[in-house]
Amino acid sequence: MPATDRLGLGNTLGTTTLKNPFALDGPLLAPASGGKAKHLVILLHGLGSDGNDLIGLAPHWAPTLPDAAFASPNAPFPCDMAPYGYQWFSFLDRSASRILAGVQAAAPILDAFIDQELERLGLEEKDLALVGFSQGTMMALYVALRRAKPVAEVVGYSGRLIAAERLAEEIRSRPPVLLVHGEADEVVPFESLAHASAVLGEAGVTVETLARPGLGHSIDEAGLRRGGERLAAAFRGHKALTGT
Repeated sequence: MPATDRLGLGNTLGTTTLKNPFALDGPLLAPASGGKAKHLVILLHGLGSDGNDLIGLAPHWAPTLPDAAFASPNAPFPCDMAPYGYQWFSFLDRSASRILAGVQAAAPILDAFIDQELERLGLEEKDLALVGFSQGTMMALYVALRRAKPVAEVVGYSGRLIAAERLAEEIRSRPPVLLVHGEADEVVPFESLAHASAVLGEAGVTVETLARPGLGHSIDEAGLRRGGERLAAAFRGHKALTGT
């Protein structure tokens, strides 16, 4: 894995920054409509990146999600593979046990941020979507499937499913999921897409996959467009599946 998973999307004008010494912080973009937020999209960046990078997705989706606020928190830990950026968990030791331990340490921090933002905006899980890139996708899938109530949508780019063998026992909710992956991904193997789709399907999760020929570890226009379509449909009220 490279030292960073930066997309190079750039910062976004008109953002404010969430500040809380006991919680995650990062850029926040208010709804394009100028009114009260009716929906929330939380963007989870990759290894060695930060919230200022992934908030660059918001302007692409804001025109079709005018009532959605966007939050892009920095991951809780400094990146240990680069002199800048943040990480949700370390990849220095890539054994399954150490990665799982890292994900489990970060999960309650992300859960607390989700709860904080929903309460701040007066919203519920049905009004929330999680979008991740690479390591952010891993966190989005892990957390969303273990929350008591389903979020409206999970969109994951260039990621994989962590602790697949534990999912059947630990799953608590089944939000609809879109997974997008480049066939030429040089960081997270493209085969991760089929594996995640199969395991999620066996667990009763509705999954759509989008493979992008020739695409490396990145997000292209087709993936961005499909992600926006899924978010818009989710916020119009397509139903998430729940159960144990």
